Order: sequence, then structure tokens, then C-alpha cells
Amino acid sequence: MWRNRDRATQVTCIACGETVSRSEAREYDKEGDRYDRSDKEFEYLCKPCHRELNHQPRGGLEQLLAESGAGDVSREEFLTRYTELATESEPRSESER
Repeated sequence: MWRNRDRATQVTCIACGETVSRSEAREYDKEGDRYDRSDKEFEYLCKPCHRELNHQPRGGLEQLLAESGAGDVSREEFLTRYTELATESEPRSESER
């Protein structure tokens, strides 16, 4: 069963930086599985920023960002890791096969 959440809690939107009440925000799970709530801390988007999101599948983008260390390592280290991982997972064209 889902635990009760304190809707009066203030959260910060990861897109615009606004502080809003939890009831005026939407959960964002960078791992892409918001229903598996075990031992998870969620980030939040305010409702206007959430509406602006493209809600189409992103083909593993969240996993790639997490594996690259987004938000946990320096920008330079993140970009290096991201480039390496993205290059490894790129499908090869017919001429490269």
C-alpha cells in the first residue's frame, strides 16, 4: 500500500527552481519507474513545467543519464561518461556493418 504523503510539504521544481507546495507539483523519477517506490527519493516538477514536458517514451534516456552520473559528478566528467555510453549504444549504420 502506498504511504500517505504530507501534501503541505514544500518542494523545488527541478526545471525552473520554483518552490511550490507538494500538492502543486508532480513527481519525476529519473530512473523511469515511478511506481516502484521502494527506497526511492523523487524529484519534483511544478505543474506548468510538467505540462511542457514531452511525455513520449525516451528510449532509455533516463537510464543513460543516471549511468553517466547526472547531478552526481562534475559537468566535465558527466559529459565524458555520457559521450562514451551514448557512442557505445548507438546503432551502427548499414555502411559501418
